[in-house]
Amino acid sequence: FRPPKSAGQLAKQQHTTPTTKTTHPSKHSSVYQNMFRNQYDTDVTVWSPEGRLLQVEYAMESVKQGSACVGLKSKTHCIIGALKRSVNELSSHQKKIMRIDNHIGVGIAGLTADARSLAKWMRNECLNHKYVYSTQINSSKLMLDLADKHQRTTQTYVRRPYGVGLLVAAYDGKTLGPRLYQTCPSGNLYEYYATAIGARSQSARTYLEKYYETFADCTEKEMILHCIRSLKGCVSGDGALDEENTSVLVVADGVFKVLEGEDLKVYLDEISAEAEAADEGGDGGDGEEAAAPEEEPEAMET
Repeated sequence: FRPPKSAGQLAKQQHTTPTTKTTHPSKHSSVYQNMFRNQYDTDVTVWSPEGRLLQVEYAMESVKQGSACVGLKSKTHCIIGALKRSVNELSSHQKKIMRIDNHIGVGIAGLTADARSLAKWMRNECLNHKYVYSTQINSSKLMLDLADKHQRTTQTYVRRPYGVGLLVAAYDGKTLGPRLYQTCPSGNLYEYYATAIGARSQSARTYLEKYYETFADCTEKEMILHCIRSLKGCVSGDGALDEENTSVLVVADGVFKVLEGEDLKVYLDEISAEAEAADEGGDGGDGEEAAAPEEEPEAMET
């Protein structure tokens, strides 16, 4: 039995009782809630209730945020164009095109370090095949093995998925001709007539979808010009293509060359002349024709 408390004791208790302060969530709390919205992305082998492997999707997202890379092929040539990024004005541009063999080259979008690791493995595979069989490896065999290498990382918790997408240009002799492949961190493998990956690549894909049926009979010069035109829409902000931030790979029968610097400037100047001529022609038209090009930047941002 406890005697009832006096009025003074009650007043003292109310005075000393700590009050809980209502705290309002900070403006960044929603960001953290989205980052840690579930516990299914802590390991690559954990399935979410929706049947998704979230770490694989994160790796695919890194490809979408990489600088753009465009690929297209004709009956005789396979072309890859890539945008190169620099960390700041004092640094050089990152290398986006890598040589694998005399008939295989790759363009990358995503983590450059992962791309170098995969390129080293692909070179070893080409050398081993040439040592054993005294002939160049068929690109389809190499790409299937590469897709399996990507897929294995999605089934074991020891390694994370490769955060890079590759566009692979190859020439498999006169019978099969030029080949263009795209790899995905999920292990999927695609073969294309023309495609684009990386940031703001939708603009390039729109251009390629419009003209890809004409690529089959194009010459090497026409294919390079198509590649540069499609790549123009992938430049961020007010930037422009120049010989420093652009590189183009050409693969054909007995041909493997990377166009950069002064070799590429010739084609860039021709594209600039076409744009200037189009602007002059648009100034002389009526108001509706002059206003039409303003709709283009909306497609470039998608």
